[in-house]
Amino acid sequence: MNHTDRGTIKAIAIGGFDGIHVGHQQLFEHLGQNGAILVIDTEHTNLTPKGAREAYVNYPIFYLELSDISQLTPEEFIDMLKVKFPKLETIVVGYDFRFGHNRSGEARDITSYFPGKVVIVNEVKAEGISVHSRTIRGYLRVGEVELAAMLLGHTYRVSGQVIRGQGLGMRQLYPTINLDIKNFLLPAEGVYACKTRIEGQWYDSVAFIGHRVTTDGSFAVETHILDADIAQAGETADIEFVKRIRDNMMFAELDELKAQIARDIQDARTVLEERG
Repeated sequence: MNHTDRGTIKAIAIGGFDGIHVGHQQLFEHLGQNGAILVIDTEHTNLTPKGAREAYVNYPIFYLELSDISQLTPEEFIDMLKVKFPKLETIVVGYDFRFGHNRSGEARDITSYFPGKVVIVNEVKAEGISVHSRTIRGYLRVGEVELAAMLLGHTYRVSGQVIRGQGLGMRQLYPTINLDIKNFLLPAEGVYACKTRIEGQWYDSVAFIGHRVTTDGSFAVETHILDADIAQAGETADIEFVKRIRDNMMFAELDELKAQIARDIQDARTVLEERG
């Protein structure tokens, strides 16, 4: 929910904007002082679901559900924007923007229905890679969190509810904070050097994502805080994935797992120290 008065908005950037990556940021540079972001939300949003986008922008964000507008013709869609934003002077979209029923309208068609300024931003590349949310998702699914971060322009972050874990960490291994992550795309199973935010403060950490193949086989997202004793984790926590350290592995004994976790902790500490 956005409480900014739509009547003051003179420029809008339109798109899905999942991830708020470096390509999206190029669109926002054209918004000016009285600009806003109009998100067309879909069921595919899983890099920055719902309110997660607000952390990466300084403009107000308004949301439209794709299902609510999918039957509009291109002309009806632009007419709707004129009503929602009565002082609208500029529309900013990406080169591959499509709109209207069955995606029948192309970016260049906006000028046929909108009398104001239309800015079409060309393809954006990062180190030769075309920047798209689908590409970022592909990198995350194989654990390439550093490449994902390069395209995002920021470290990939997920948020979740703090839940009770097995209790093994506290008793026999290393204490962890367990999270129930919903709606966010999780990186590939494995161990990651991370930053974890608890009660508003960021800590160096090492996180595990995957099935606990050595113990009960259940799926878990858990993070161990480095060099800090967290007595109370609160209700929610955030994890930012800095670098993947290793695959998920099975160990014959808990002592072997504990020894590997000790190595993971040292590896994570080295990564995070180098990152600064």
